[in-house]
Amino acid sequence: MSLPRPHRPAARQWGMAKTTIVQQDGVQQDGMSVYDYRCAAGPGDRPYPEFHDRFSISYVGKGTFSYRARGALYELVPGSVLIGHPGDEYMCTHEHDACGDECLSFQLEAELAQATRAAAEPWRPRALPPLPELMVMGELAQAAAHGGSDIGLDEVGLLLVDRYLAVTSGEKRRAPNTTARDRRRAVRTALWIDANAHQPIDLASCAREAQLSPFHLLRLFADVLGVTPHQYLVRARLRHAARLLADDARSITEVALEVGFADLSNFVRTFRRAAGVSPRGFRLAARGERKILQERLGRLALG
Repeated sequence: MSLPRPHRPAARQWGMAKTTIVQQDGVQQDGMSVYDYRCAAGPGDRPYPEFHDRFSISYVGKGTFSYRARGALYELVPGSVLIGHPGDEYMCTHEHDACGDECLSFQLEAELAQATRAAAEPWRPRALPPLPELMVMGELAQAAAHGGSDIGLDEVGLLLVDRYLAVTSGEKRRAPNTTARDRRRAVRTALWIDANAHQPIDLASCAREAQLSPFHLLRLFADVLGVTPHQYLVRARLRHAARLLADDARSITEVALEVGFADLSNFVRTFRRAAGVSPRGFRLAARGERKILQERLGRLALG
């Protein structure tokens, strides 16, 4: 199977490093390719029109960038998910931060995308805010991509697609009506929350960081990123927890405390609600206990 072209043709101009990730058995999964994108672009770099080559779902692991497609503007932060549709044009900018971004991208051939029973609409180019149902799978995919899990990337990719289709069925998202300065403030506040999620954070502290009133920040943050500051805080903690559970030997209690949950039962309940399995079950799955995921994979009815 020949490797697909990258879906960001301006990669060299943007200082983009792209790594093709092969499966643990040394071959590409039929119908799916996985790329690890690392972009070093900053506010001073000129954006270029780009085109999606394939159906794709990409998970933002680090950094931030803006994504324009079909007249809509989205701000992506750690935990966001980007959806691509073949042939559609888009543009990425890095106006808010100089740190660039890192994304893990699952790109599907048309036959595989259709086999997931997805209608055309869910695959339109767009970005989703950090959603717990997608973030835990995104972090499991990161662990698998970097050798921290025995789970196959094809398995995680299909699970991520399955979760995406489930959580977006019937979804309607209101386009934000904000200024560039407002979007920059919201994104920087999200990055601050993500970096300090292990500490006690409330709306007042977020507002001080953004130099806004709590009420103004709450409305602005939700308009730009699609979640409230508290929702993003909880989801950032879940994201960090999923990473530790997937490739770390610390106990579940230690993980809960380290990422910022003061109560173990609350952590277990919140994680189970997001992942569909307990933290212990998620750790076992990350270490190769495929039986935990077989039931979910079976729902896709591929082939």
